[in-house]
This record gives sequence, C-alpha cells and structure tokens, in this order.
Amino acid sequence: MLAEGVPPGDLQILQGIRLFHGLGLPELEEILREAHTRRFAKGEFLFLQGDPAGSLYVLLRGRVKLTQSTPEGHEVLLRFVRDGEVFGGIAVLGDKTYPVSAQAVNDCITLCWDGETMAQLMGRHPCLALNVLHSMAERIQEIQERLLEMATERVEQRVARALLRLLRQTGRKVEGGVLIDLPLSRQDLAAMTGTTLYTVSRILTRWEHQGLIQSGRGRILIRFPHGLVTIAEDLVQKT
Repeated sequence: MLAEGVPPGDLQILQGIRLFHGLGLPELEEILREAHTRRFAKGEFLFLQGDPAGSLYVLLRGRVKLTQSTPEGHEVLLRFVRDGEVFGGIAVLGDKTYPVSAQAVNDCITLCWDGETMAQLMGRHPCLALNVLHSMAERIQEIQERLLEMATERVEQRVARALLRLLRQTGRKVEGGVLIDLPLSRQDLAAMTGTTLYTVSRILTRWEHQGLIQSGRGRILIRFPHGLVTIAEDLVQKT
C-alpha cells in the first residue's frame, strides 16, 4: 500500500520530483510504501533547531521556511522550501540534530521517512542515494555562495540577489510585475543579507522611487526584474 494520500495515478507526477529521478515505477512504489504523509497547518513547526534529526521530508504542497536562531536570540531566515524539494536530509546521517527550524508558511503536505528507513532504501537503490546526496550538495553550494556574497559584495548587490532568488523560488506573474508570493518582512530580508533593517528599508525605498519594486504589507512586487539583475551583477556605475 502506498503512503496515505498518494493515489497510484500520481506516481508519474512524483517521478518528476528530483528525489525520485531515474527510478522506475516498481522502485518508486516500494519507496512510497515506506513513507508517511504528514499535514501541517499554517504556522506549525515541522521540527525545531536542536531537535533530533529523525525524518527526511519531501514537500508536496505548500511552502516551508527554514530559519536559524543565533546565540543572541535573533532569528535568521535562510531559505524557503518549494514543492518537490527535499529537506531534513541530515536525518540519514544518524545521531544528528536539525541545524535549523522548519515552519509551514501555509497549509502543507509532506512525505517523510525516518532516517533509518531512508538509509536502508538508499542502500537498496543507489539512484535514490545519489539524488539525496545531490540535494544536500546543492544546499551546501548555496550556503557557500551566500557566504561569498557576504564577504565580497556590496549590500545593494546582496539584497538584489536575495530578491531574485525569492523571485525564482516563489515568483508569480501578476499585473504590473512578478510578485514574491510569500510573507516577507524587511527584517527577514535584512537577516538574509547580513545587514540592518535601516539599510534594507533605505535600499527598498530608493528602488521604489526608481520603479524597480513595490512593497507593502509583507509583500514585494518586482516591477523591473532586469533592473535587479543589473544591480546584482554590478553592471551599473557605483555612486
């Protein structure tokens, strides 16, 4: 029997998820028989930073945000998880704790496997193991790129890159531009880019006057994405 909430007719759709690339339907059915379907309401935590890393997750529907608390008690927004993405992969390593907290941005549906079960499945299906490792490698590369940005780029570049990342992850075309379709405060953006709320507010206000964006009520509309690309790539003359 497949995981609850996964009709057999959806198997081909699930094959399109990166975790399941290269797997045939019989292999996918076996893997899904070991999965659990879990639903989380908006605002509910899937796990907290420091909890034992017990499960690996695939997000089927909704959005999840990953945050990390600093020793000073500040919450840093790291990234948003989209449909089809894997997270919590550290669970397959054993005897580890989650380095981040995962919270549902809206109502979510996930597939999850306990770490021991997933490790056994990876042993039987090398393709699955490679897909998990590929996902984890992507996250490491993303962290490295963020660290390089912090060390080498101007604040305006970092803010532009952060908005472009969010646009790629959650952008939705609407009248007047592309909406970052997630609640995003200026404080969140400051934490993501290693700067202050004052600096982010000053930058966003200037970009609004220039017609690049429109912000308000925790939403940001990108009116001229190419303008942000120009800033992110440092193609404009510094002033």
